[in-house]
Amino acid sequence: MTAIDDSTVRDPDALRADMVRALRDEDGVKTEPVAAAFAAVPRHMFAPDAPPELAYSLHRTVPVKKDEHGMDISVMSAAHLQAVMLEQAEIESGMKVLEIGSGGVNAAYLQELVGSKGEVTTVDIDRDVIDRARQCLDDAGYARVKTVLDDGEHGVPDGAPYDRIIVTAAAWDIPSSWINGLTENGRLVVPLTVCGTTRSIAFDRDGDGLISRSYGLAHFVPMQGEGAADERKVMLREGIALQTDDVRVPLEPQALNAAIGMPRLEHWSGAAYDLPDELDLFLTLKLPSPARLHASQEIVASGLVEASALKGVPALVSQDSIAYRTRRENADTGGFESGVIAHGPQAEALADQYADLLRRWAQNHRRRGAATFRYLPGPAPTPLPGDAVLRRHGIVTATWA
Repeated sequence: MTAIDDSTVRDPDALRADMVRALRDEDGVKTEPVAAAFAAVPRHMFAPDAPPELAYSLHRTVPVKKDEHGMDISVMSAAHLQAVMLEQAEIESGMKVLEIGSGGVNAAYLQELVGSKGEVTTVDIDRDVIDRARQCLDDAGYARVKTVLDDGEHGVPDGAPYDRIIVTAAAWDIPSSWINGLTENGRLVVPLTVCGTTRSIAFDRDGDGLISRSYGLAHFVPMQGEGAADERKVMLREGIALQTDDVRVPLEPQALNAAIGMPRLEHWSGAAYDLPDELDLFLTLKLPSPARLHASQEIVASGLVEASALKGVPALVSQDSIAYRTRRENADTGGFESGVIAHGPQAEALADQYADLLRRWAQNHRRRGAATFRYLPGPAPTPLPGDAVLRRHGIVTATWA
C-alpha cells in the first residue's frame, strides 16, 4: 500500500488522493471511471464518527451498527473490496442501478459512475441503516440517490428492470426478484456464500439463469430477513466448530469430537500448495461431503488442530471421521506441498479422497479465475447432481476449466 505522509494524515483530501493511488497500486482500481468516482466522493462524510484515517483505509471496515451480542450487522465496507466489485460491475454512464444493502458511500460511487442521466436506488431492511445512509448522502451532495426501506430479498420492483444490481451483504441464495429485476443484458454482482466461503461473483443473465464472468474472495456481514443463511453450526468441543449449508452432510458432534481425539493420520499429496483461496474454493465445491472446520488459536497452539483451521478450512466429514487440508515446506513442489490431516475410523478413506482432489487441482486448475459458476433457478432436479449445491430458489453449480 502507498505510504501516507504524516503531515497530511488529518487532511481528508490528501487521504483520499493517497487512497486512490494505493487502490491503483493494488489493482483494486483498474479503470478511469472507478478511479474518478473514488477521487470525487468524500468518503469520510459517510463515517462521521470514525477517524478519517480509518474511513480511507484500503482494507479496514467501519462499524455502522451492532446487534445485541456486539456483532457487526452493518459496516462501511473496505475501500479495496468496494473498488473490486465496482470494477466487476462495469457500470456505464446512464445506467439504472440497484444496490441491495445500504451504507451510503457505495451508492455515492454508483451515482458518480452513472452520471446525471443514470439512476441509483439503494435498499436496506434496517430503518436505522437506511436513515443514516439518507442523511449521509444528502450531506455529501448525493440527493439524487433514491433510498428505500424494504427487505432486499424482494428487490425494488418499482424501478425494474435494472442494468446492474449490486449486493453488499453476503447472500446465501439468489431470489428470482434479482434475476427478473435485471435487463436482458443485465449483470448481478453478489457476494455469494457456499458452504461457509464467500466470493464476489459477477453474474450475467443467461436465459432464465445466470453465468459468472468473474469472481474474487470477499467478506461481508450476512443478509438479514428472508434471505438469511440456512446453515448448521456445531461445536465439537471448546474452540472447535464445524459449519455447513449442505443438507446432505452428516454433522454428528459427539462422534466427530471423539474422532478429533483419536491419533491423526497425515497423508501428503505430492501436489504443490499455492493460491489458497482458489484451492479452498475448488475443495469446497468438489468435496462430496463438505463442511468448514474452525479452530481457536488455543486449540492450534495445543497441536490438536492445524493452523489452516484458524480462519476456516474445507473439511470432508462422515458420521464418525473428518479430514482437512494442511501444508508443509517442500522445495520439490515449488515451496510448499499440500497434505491432509484425518481423524477417526474412516481416516484413511477420507484422506485418500481429499488428497486426490488436491492433486487434481494442482495438475489441472492451479491458476486464478478457473471456475465458472451457474445459477439455475427453479425446482432442483432429482436426484441432485453431485456437483450442485441446493438453495431455496434454485441450485449453484461450478465447473473448472
